Amino acid sequence: MLKVLKFNKENSIKALRFFLDKRKFIQKNQTSTVSRIIKNVKKNGDQAVLNYEKKFSNVKIKSSKILFSKKEINKISNKINNDTKKSIDLAYSRIKKFHSKQKYESFSFKDKYKNQLTYKYVPLEKVGVYVPGGTASYPSTVLMNCIPAIVAGVKKIYLTTPSLDSNINPAIIYAAKKCGVKKIYKTGGAHTIAALAYGTKKFEKVDKIVGPGNAFVACAKKEVFGDVGIDMVAGPSEVSIVADKSANPDFVAADLIAQAEHDENAQSILVTNNKNLIHLVNLSLKKQLSKLPKKKIAARSLKNFGLAIFTDSKKKIIEIINMIAPEHLELCTNFNQEIIKGVKNAGSIFIGKFSPEAIGDYIAGPNHVLPTSGSARFSSGLSVNDFLKRYSLIKITKTGIERLGASVINLAKHENLDGHAKSVELRLKKEK
Repeated sequence: MLKVLKFNKENSIKALRFFLDKRKFIQKNQTSTVSRIIKNVKKNGDQAVLNYEKKFSNVKIKSSKILFSKKEINKISNKINNDTKKSIDLAYSRIKKFHSKQKYESFSFKDKYKNQLTYKYVPLEKVGVYVPGGTASYPSTVLMNCIPAIVAGVKKIYLTTPSLDSNINPAIIYAAKKCGVKKIYKTGGAHTIAALAYGTKKFEKVDKIVGPGNAFVACAKKEVFGDVGIDMVAGPSEVSIVADKSANPDFVAADLIAQAEHDENAQSILVTNNKNLIHLVNLSLKKQLSKLPKKKIAARSLKNFGLAIFTDSKKKIIEIINMIAPEHLELCTNFNQEIIKGVKNAGSIFIGKFSPEAIGDYIAGPNHVLPTSGSARFSSGLSVNDFLKRYSLIKITKTGIERLGASVINLAKHENLDGHAKSVELRLKKEK
């Protein structure tokens, strides 16, 4: 099942880079189409949103109700079964507890010249959360995107998910209600991203848009960035599993499949120093796939973007991890701590055989919105800090400007910014 790459030659790095880049090239650029959609929504507002929703979602009903009413929300959320409700409640409490420890505190101090210097954190006012619909209908997405905003102090959270025909997973509505979402919209796609970014009669104009989506949604977020904040431009999900002879091949295979069933473009990589483990994992993959409801999706994903990398060097294992910069990294070896010391690039790390990535998707506590496609080299998972703005306050005393002014003037003139220098010089002369 998994193609094998022996990472022991000079051309191994080139071969791995080629494999990683292949997935990026397959994701088509939708910029021109998305730009037209955004322009239309800015011009025609809600009507454009409705027209696109009916077109792209094949909705045949005549309904123009973009928003769920309070009556609908209560009725739908009550349909959730008790076990799912309890699971969402548990996940909510664990995720909130973890994120509550992330919140930064504002600070202020005075230097030796009595200048007062302050750094203040304030929450965003309005946030839009995008939740995919259809087969990708995840209440966990609601929790992971809303809870950090709640902890940060965001007062107005709006959620949108494709459901114009009101056919929606009750768990999504229940989770949104539990998170205190102010409004729930029934549309999706690039047109909805535009509506949240620029506002319409019915859509609130938000300060930031978060949440996963298809290629059109990702492209739309990228296009509106600058007019509105976004969390990240995320690609298909991915996992890298480092395992040695001590690993259970059935566990490894199950975790590779868990990632592969997300999307045909999902990436599942095994890194090991044991050739026999690759053979055993491949056997287990075939056996487990035969019983999987999403067998076709997972099989295509593993065929196109599944890979087993063999190397007999711990140093090279760490090199491989940092090169991949995986969204999810699982460690199933007898030398996990050695690896952790060397890892610089990873979205989230799962340690040991009882820490499957799936538990991080739902209930562990840390956020499951993580950097993909190698972006863990320079970015991190969603956190409370993503919903906070920071600004500084500067109050300089007479003594302060007298003691610091000469250096400011010197630097300003060095940069040929005489106006900057003059603004300080005037104050120094006037106060003498």
